[in-house]
Amino acid sequence: MSNVTADIDERAGCRPDALPLDELLEGGRPVVLRGLVRDWELVKQGRGSAEASVRYLTGFYNGRPVQYSYGGPEVAGRPFYNDDFTALDCEVRRGGLDALLAEILAHLDDIHPPTYYMASLPVDACLPGLRGHNDLDFAAHGVQAPPSIWIGNRTTASCHYDAPNNIACCCIGRRRFTLFPSDQIGNLYPGPLDPTPGGQAISLVDFAQPDFARHPRFREALAAGRSALLEPGDAIFIPSMWWHQVEGLDGFNVLVNYWWSSMPAYVPTPMHALYHAIWTIRDRPEREKQAWREVFEHYVFGPADRAGAHLPERARGVLGPVDEAMARQLRAMLIDKLNR
Repeated sequence: MSNVTADIDERAGCRPDALPLDELLEGGRPVVLRGLVRDWELVKQGRGSAEASVRYLTGFYNGRPVQYSYGGPEVAGRPFYNDDFTALDCEVRRGGLDALLAEILAHLDDIHPPTYYMASLPVDACLPGLRGHNDLDFAAHGVQAPPSIWIGNRTTASCHYDAPNNIACCCIGRRRFTLFPSDQIGNLYPGPLDPTPGGQAISLVDFAQPDFARHPRFREALAAGRSALLEPGDAIFIPSMWWHQVEGLDGFNVLVNYWWSSMPAYVPTPMHALYHAIWTIRDRPEREKQAWREVFEHYVFGPADRAGAHLPERARGVLGPVDEAMARQLRAMLIDKLNR
């Protein structure tokens, strides 16, 4: 592993029914929540054996097919790309969760096992009842954050960012998290926007063996990074847009995470705006791009109330607060314009 020397801040004494969400969001920095889910039944089963954990999980499984990534031993647990970055080096398979778990157990002691990685499976859709003794109380904060479960063997989710905030709970197996603030994007050498191993662009740097001749700015990212080793029962808060790499360090790993947005559901992801800006702005002459930068600074990146402050409230339209009714109008307008 590359030399990230700074540790992620830690906080002890948190409970699943008393989450410090407001403090975490206000701080805007990653925090390890030691022992947050140590009393979950899934964590307790994991302390016994992988076989006991599998029996516990399959006891909730409703038989719906699941999607997962499979790669041969040469993938070495890191779903990635082919040599020219035009395709992935893993194949997507569908099948029963019970069969997937059996495959992982069958290769538990292999030195170079195949790669199995099931990412972001909605818990309620396939494992109804699991939350009964394995859940965080987001509802007490008025937050809708349905959990997802991640299951695999010794796999690495390459460094990427997510738009929502995230609390990830390490349930079975140890995991190493390595995080970078959003301003390190250029130093992490993101890959294609499509295809991607997990839906988001990933860093092309091999953290285990970085090629500094090919990726020299990665040294700057390392200086800004921070890392932590999570034991089963620990959790971590990852703020929106922080880059993070997650390494499963044991032969059987299970993680449960909760994503939630700081914005209402009627506000869509900014990724739509990114694609639209690439399409409409990126390749314009530099003078025009600089002019549009000023426009965006005025209307988007400056104070939210600045652009309409000199107008009467009734005349502000989209320059005023965007509520659910305005969101519907904007969506209809954009669909109409894009379809012309």
